Amino acid sequence: MNVSSRETTHSVTHFILLGFPSSPEMQCLYFGLFSAAYILTLTGNTAIVCAVWWDQRLHTPMYIFLGNFSFLEICYVTTTVPNMLALFLSSSKSISFVSCFAQFYFFFSFGCDEGFYLCIMAFDRYLAICRPLHYPRIMTKELYTGLVIFGWSGGFILFVTPVVLISRLPFCNPNIIDHFICDPVPLMMLSCSEDTTTQLIYSTFNVIFMIGTFLFILCSYALVILAVIRLPSAASKRKAFSTCASHLAVVILFFGSVMVMYVSPGSGHPVKRQKFITLFYSVITPLCNPLIYSLRNKKMKAALMKVLRLDNMLIKYK
Repeated sequence: MNVSSRETTHSVTHFILLGFPSSPEMQCLYFGLFSAAYILTLTGNTAIVCAVWWDQRLHTPMYIFLGNFSFLEICYVTTTVPNMLALFLSSSKSISFVSCFAQFYFFFSFGCDEGFYLCIMAFDRYLAICRPLHYPRIMTKELYTGLVIFGWSGGFILFVTPVVLISRLPFCNPNIIDHFICDPVPLMMLSCSEDTTTQLIYSTFNVIFMIGTFLFILCSYALVILAVIRLPSAASKRKAFSTCASHLAVVILFFGSVMVMYVSPGSGHPVKRQKFITLFYSVITPLCNPLIYSLRNKKMKAALMKVLRLDNMLIKYK
C-alpha cells in the first residue's frame, strides 16, 4: 500500500476544476456576471488606493492601512477570479499541479494577510479613540511602517507549512475537484491515503489564526465602544461609531464566512454550500468593502470625487 501510494504521488500532473457545472448558456451568463463583479471590485479598490495616494489629507495611519487593505483586496481577488472566468470558457477545465498549489498558496496567504490587516486597523482605532493624547507618540512612522510590512508578509510566512504539507500528500486518480478554486479541503480529500496528521495540523492552524485574530478585533472594538459611550459630545460619539461600524461590517463579512468554512474542515460541508461560502468571501466581500468604507466616510468620499474628476479630465484631454 505504501509503495503504491509513493508511485501515485507524482502520477497526477493536473487537476480538473469543475467550477459551476451547467449549460453553455449559463456558463456565459456566469462569465458575464463574475466579469462585472471583478471589474467593479478592481475599480472600487483601485479608486481607494489612488485617493489615499494622491490626497495629502489621507496620509494618516488610518487611511494608509485602508489603502494597503484595498490593494490587498485587488491581489486577493486576482489570484482566483481570472482563472474562474477562464474555466467558464474552457472545455477541459484543467489546472496544472504547480498552478493549483500556487493558487492555493497565494489565495490563502492574501486571505491571512486580510485578517492581519483587520487586526491592525482595529488596533489603530483603539489607540485613536481610547488613547487619543498618546496616539501621535505611539503610532509613529516607524510603527505603522512596521505594521504595514507585517500585514503583507505574515500570511506568506504562515502558509508555507500548510501548502508544503498538503502538496506532499500522495495524489492519484480521480483528480477532479468539485470546486472553482484549489481549496485545501477537497485537495486533501483527493489524497490516496488519509493523513490525519496533516489534517490536524491544518485544522489547528486555522482555529488558532481565526479565533486569535477575531478575538483580538472583538476585544479592541469592545474597548472602543466603552470609550465612545463615555464621550460627552453626541457629535463625537456619532463620528466614532460611524468609523467603527464600517470596520466591524467588513470584519463580520470576512470572518463570518471564513470561520464557517475553515475552522472545522473535517465536518464535511455539502459541496454546493462550500462553493457558495467560498464565492461569498472571495468575490462578494471584496466587492462590498469599497462601498462600506467610502459611503460612511466624508474624507474618503471627497477624495474619491477628486479622483473621479481627475479621471474625467484625463478622458476629455485624450
